[in-house]
Amino acid sequence: MQPKNTIKTDKVADAHVQNWSDKWLPAKSRPYTRLMRLDRPVGVWLLLWPCFWGQILALTEAEINGGLYSVTFWAQVKYVVLCFTGAIIMRGAGCVYNDLVDYKYDMQVERTKSRPLPAGDISTGQAKKFLFFLLLAGLMVLIQFNWFTIFVGAASLILVAIYPWMKRFTYWPQAFLGLTFNWGALVGFGAVNGYLSNAGLLLYAAGFFWTIGYDTIYAHQDKDDDMMVGLKSTAILFGNKTKMWLTILYALFVTCLTVSGLLAGFGLVFLGLMPLLIAQLIWQIYKLDLDDGDLCLKLFQSNIMFGGAVTLVFLIGYLAIGVV
Repeated sequence: MQPKNTIKTDKVADAHVQNWSDKWLPAKSRPYTRLMRLDRPVGVWLLLWPCFWGQILALTEAEINGGLYSVTFWAQVKYVVLCFTGAIIMRGAGCVYNDLVDYKYDMQVERTKSRPLPAGDISTGQAKKFLFFLLLAGLMVLIQFNWFTIFVGAASLILVAIYPWMKRFTYWPQAFLGLTFNWGALVGFGAVNGYLSNAGLLLYAAGFFWTIGYDTIYAHQDKDDDMMVGLKSTAILFGNKTKMWLTILYALFVTCLTVSGLLAGFGLVFLGLMPLLIAQLIWQIYKLDLDDGDLCLKLFQSNIMFGGAVTLVFLIGYLAIGVV
């Protein structure tokens, strides 16, 4: 029997389908992998890319300012591995915490009612124990960095704790997600240089605007359901003016990203590649149909490749230092 007041919709993006965990993992572990969204790795990539941006930007600034820096090549590889591992663990922890906060609402939304907690595949007590385990594992990753980065990384838990509650009180939960999901830019930058410069802070601001944009697109899948159960989002706030707001948000992203790159020391090669990134953002806005949930999901997912493209542009900009 469906929960009372369940909203009918064709949008079932989170409905459980057969995936690798069903084929390779023991039955008892499957609800936990689904609780972490390991079968849906989009969030891992969106959390991970800013970590790499920060790392490359810090390397560039260090190269420009000092030539030689104390972080060796193998230390950089270590940071990449730590960021990748940390992104998986902390994104999973965030999903578990979010579901613990929202599972009663999730029962009333078609897209989310099949998640492990609202579906009854796992108890809240089991989820809390699993969350503690993930946070402990995340701490083990964090303490591998320098003290400055440990402090910066630990501070992110404040945002992680606040974010799931924001959709109850403000139409800007996507802004709090932006603050949370791009914290890795500060971690990646601090891991390399042991401090935060204006370039690193502007990079964080760029990611902030980017996240509000892509998560607004994502939120349009749930806008009708959210209004019925009393939740808020920028998709509801922006309404039919969403494309105008996306244009503003993505323009701010491009501006902050460009200035942060120039402050760090990127040159003409970096500037020459920026139009390619801008073109993809324009494509997202042009293609967007606010009433097509499937298209909203696809455009949201396209930001995985976009984040990778930004990483590649940063890497090329770093390698081109001194060339142009």
